[in-house]
Amino acid sequence: MAFFSIIIPLYNKENFIKNTIQGVLDQTFQDFEIIVVNDGSTDKSEEKLLQFNDSRIQYFSKKNEGVSSARNYGIEKANADFIAFLDADDYWYPSFLETIFNNISNLADQKVFSAAIEFDTSKKTIPAKYSISKTNEELEIVNYFKASIKESVLCASSSVFHKSVFEEIGNFETKIKSGEDTDLWIRIGLVYPIVFSWKILARYVYDPKSLSKNSKIIIENLDLSKFEEAEKTNSDLKYFLDLNRFSLAIKSKLVGEKALFYNYYNPIDLKKIGWKKRTLLLLPAFALRFLISFKTFLANFGIGSSVFK
Repeated sequence: MAFFSIIIPLYNKENFIKNTIQGVLDQTFQDFEIIVVNDGSTDKSEEKLLQFNDSRIQYFSKKNEGVSSARNYGIEKANADFIAFLDADDYWYPSFLETIFNNISNLADQKVFSAAIEFDTSKKTIPAKYSISKTNEELEIVNYFKASIKESVLCASSSVFHKSVFEEIGNFETKIKSGEDTDLWIRIGLVYPIVFSWKILARYVYDPKSLSKNSKIIIENLDLSKFEEAEKTNSDLKYFLDLNRFSLAIKSKLVGEKALFYNYYNPIDLKKIGWKKRTLLLLPAFALRFLISFKTFLANFGIGSSVFK
């Protein structure tokens, strides 16, 4: 039995999938299986994938039901004790699995492991900025909510989970069309600490066609109200959720969803999020678009931080 099961959901990534698969095959740690779940691709993704001849690659094809369904399907097929996800347009550096394996070996009581990432923007590649106080050269064991104020320490393409995590907290929520990752990370963060490696081991590759870039998908976004009881007694969770509510409220205003805007806006503790964010929430959509375009321009060159956080 392989040590890692690597689940790759595939939907219309013909220009990326070969590089993603090759990045896995080039790993310095080779004890793995690759489970590719083709979620109803209509381009040449399947053709590109089938060019690989490696017995460790298992290929499944299903009708299009979204990335959560594809990942959950992969979890069901996984044989290893540790499960890694890798989006079909992202990339691992060769030492990703070896580093995670060593961390697992050294911290056998932990269940959730992740590594720093970088972003391949339209202009340049920039490292993610985290809200963690660096106390160790290699590793931190962190509270998910405190550590994810700027960039999430859990990313679908740079995190590894013991299969018992899914048995305890469940899989990806298939009803969520955007934000399904955040929903799962919150549920994990309520139960497990995160072993975070400062080494940049994965690259998030910019794809302008990606579903996550479509702001109109927020209409089917995650339901943060399910965590209302938990946030009453967990201040770290409350602040984390309010930052996400702020982001979603801004996006709602940009697409003219007034009711959705207030759905996210009303629960926010405005005193805690700061005057800049309070000001942004009051601005009209046209002003927000200008500011976001400018902030995105700067972010593409590694200047500033997340547009919405």
